[in-house]
Amino acid sequence: MKLQSITRLFVGLSSLLIANLLMAQAVSLDRFDSVRPASDYQQAIDQSRAAIQVLLDAGAPGVSIAVGVDGELIWAEGFGFANVEYRAPVTTLTKFRIGSVSKSMTSIALARLYERGVIDLDVPIQTYLNEFPVKEKGPISLRLLASHRAGVRHYLPDGSDNLVKRHYDNVLDALEIFADDPLIAVPGERYSYSSHGFNLLSAVLQEASGVEFITLMREQVFSPLKLIDTVADHTDFIIENRAAPYTRRGDGRLRNAPFVDNSYKWAGGGFLSTPSDLVKFGFGVFNSGLLKEETLQLLLSPPLLPNGTIADQNYGLGWQHYRQLGDWVGHGGGSVGGNSLFLVHREQNVVVAIACNLTGCLGANRELAEIANLFLD
Repeated sequence: MKLQSITRLFVGLSSLLIANLLMAQAVSLDRFDSVRPASDYQQAIDQSRAAIQVLLDAGAPGVSIAVGVDGELIWAEGFGFANVEYRAPVTTLTKFRIGSVSKSMTSIALARLYERGVIDLDVPIQTYLNEFPVKEKGPISLRLLASHRAGVRHYLPDGSDNLVKRHYDNVLDALEIFADDPLIAVPGERYSYSSHGFNLLSAVLQEASGVEFITLMREQVFSPLKLIDTVADHTDFIIENRAAPYTRRGDGRLRNAPFVDNSYKWAGGGFLSTPSDLVKFGFGVFNSGLLKEETLQLLLSPPLLPNGTIADQNYGLGWQHYRQLGDWVGHGGGSVGGNSLFLVHREQNVVVAIACNLTGCLGANRELAEIANLFLD
């Protein structure tokens, strides 16, 4: 009897072990951490490593980079420390604060609701969010919010509303930070970058869809594109491989970044991700058929200002053209304790993503973005 029990226990444990191994293998495949041999790009990789070394020499705690070509990850590597105190190294699984790259992700949720007819981009937002105050300078639409032309202010000059410590359970509640403030311009009149504008956009998407915003992002963006390493930066959650955030004070010494709770700005800059997941995101948006081509063009096309010109920033709906580099689109991200760059070259099907766990880190090498062109034919 004892022998039979031991046998059943052994069989059960073996089955569980096999199931766990199969699950781990599936997760590994979904994670997009399988790197294709990149001998054709070795020179580009070596030059890129040198460019990243400039960041490390300038005091960056940790940096991570990933590059994809033709739908495959050809290079992913971590440098330095995800946590300086514990000497924990950056790996390809380290999650960083990606800041405003979150806006490009939010734009995909916007686009999917638009394709389904759930939202109209050009009606006043009170159509869906009737509790938001009507502004004296004119009506605000989703199109204007997503292209930074709604006249909603950005952070205050002292940066106090970029250092919010309060936790918000609902994106609607976070609107209290700016809801009663007057617009800084007539809606549609000019481009004026605003993270708060994207936070307002997220509240409208939530109310129009009837789905809580983070759940909406998981259902409409993260899950369809298999972004398993992209999550909201919940301060009270245990999040595997999260990089510790750092900053530099006036004395130049590395410090722990001040505590912030990014629940007030998920859409505008509150997500964590890995460069490898960002590469997957880039390929998924443009190669998977998730969105129609005409919708992609809508996201990428900078709208005209009333005077018939395109704003100097060449900003579409959550996507910016980096014309100084060539035909690259994407977004940069700056946050408290994080800095990122996400670039996509549609014509040559190349995606480059870089992330760091230090405020303003990437600015230490002004030529950093140029490495993207090293991976073009």
